[in-house]
Amino acid sequence: MIDVRLVATLSLGISLVFSASAAELTNAKPVTFAKDIAPIFQEKCQDCHRKGTAAPMSLVTYEESRPWAKSIKQRVVTRNMPPWHIDPTVGVQQFKNDMSLSDDQIAKIVRWSDSGAPMGDPKDMPAAKAFPANDTWRLEKEFGAPDTVLKSDPYTMPAQSQDQWWRPVTNIDVKEPRWVRAVEMRPGTEAGRKITHHAIAHLVQHDPDAPQIGDQDSSNSRGGPDEAGQLMEWAVGKNYDIFRDGTGKLILPGSHVWWDIHYHAVGEQVRDHVELAVWFYPKGQEPKYRTYLTGFQGITGGRMDLQPNTLTESNGYTVLKQAARLENFQPHMHLRGKGMAIEAILPDGSIQPISHVGNFNFNWMTNYIYADDAAPVFPKGTIVHVTSWHDNTTANAANPDPRQWVGYGDRTVDEMAHAWVNVTYISDEDYKTWASTHKRETLGRRASN
Repeated sequence: MIDVRLVATLSLGISLVFSASAAELTNAKPVTFAKDIAPIFQEKCQDCHRKGTAAPMSLVTYEESRPWAKSIKQRVVTRNMPPWHIDPTVGVQQFKNDMSLSDDQIAKIVRWSDSGAPMGDPKDMPAAKAFPANDTWRLEKEFGAPDTVLKSDPYTMPAQSQDQWWRPVTNIDVKEPRWVRAVEMRPGTEAGRKITHHAIAHLVQHDPDAPQIGDQDSSNSRGGPDEAGQLMEWAVGKNYDIFRDGTGKLILPGSHVWWDIHYHAVGEQVRDHVELAVWFYPKGQEPKYRTYLTGFQGITGGRMDLQPNTLTESNGYTVLKQAARLENFQPHMHLRGKGMAIEAILPDGSIQPISHVGNFNFNWMTNYIYADDAAPVFPKGTIVHVTSWHDNTTANAANPDPRQWVGYGDRTVDEMAHAWVNVTYISDEDYKTWASTHKRETLGRRASN
């Protein structure tokens, strides 16, 4: 059912090659760090690659960057860095948080590396980029200080241990219903980032108005019948959610967060917790629609069967019980994860591709946030189809042991497949209004029975 273009881009060996002849390099304008490369690093790299972050090197100064020139070239040419692995030929292509490099930027980095990585004139260096302190929330610049910060109880992870799951409860102190316009999550300390695989903040409250979107989705809901979805999920590559104007999440009095924190040992004892900053809409300002973080399954019935030395395709299907807008796409798999695609099977049988990541990297759970005008909208009865591919062979460099059978499970050495998507449910009337002004691009074929 997935378009052949999706399968064709799965090979991890495919890369883009940027090169120039000696004559071209001789005649071309010289590329220098000060004038050409530093601005690129400031725009696309330094948020992570600076002192005090988890990145292995800083790319702020020339002296810090120069020794890594050849390695940087290799990583950008293969598009491993920045960690933006969305397929540029499939589905939605406008994003709020696009960190990818343009072809021109990649070509400049290649020319800079191939020409000896020159500094150039120091006078051409842009002013140093200012970064917030490590204890400052990223969204403070836009929203100010958070209205509340929820913290999990701390946990001590031994230096040597099997994976652990820490599931404490934190009460939310609200006296009246409050609408959430933004959330941001992080481990409590830099050391905590080493051991935190992911963290989910389940919102638990008596919420009879929360929609039941489908049986497939229930496999990601462990908080019981009163769970109202997730406030947020954190993983490396995802730090915050901002809900577009007129949408948000609703927190009711008496609610609490039920944490689901996955820790793994790193050879040293670390004690840490997870923090969730919440920004509310002003009192009395009520968005029209609620948004729910949803795990659309890429498997069926919670079953996986990854045989040794095999490539495996799995599929999951979820029916939208209301008209809805999909706000983002964030694939989630483990070490054998290879690729994931999401598409919509509309009630008329037509198929619309939404997004595809063909080179999934377990170390980067990148969240692809659709631009407001590009976020896809679907009618009630649409089937969200997620296809996942897993590589349990020696060709997968991240594979700990291709001789092992792998099934579904929470451990890093187990596997899973779901797409985290913020889903905003809308009325049928608003869907009709949207459809009257938007042309839908489909694959021009029908779903098979």
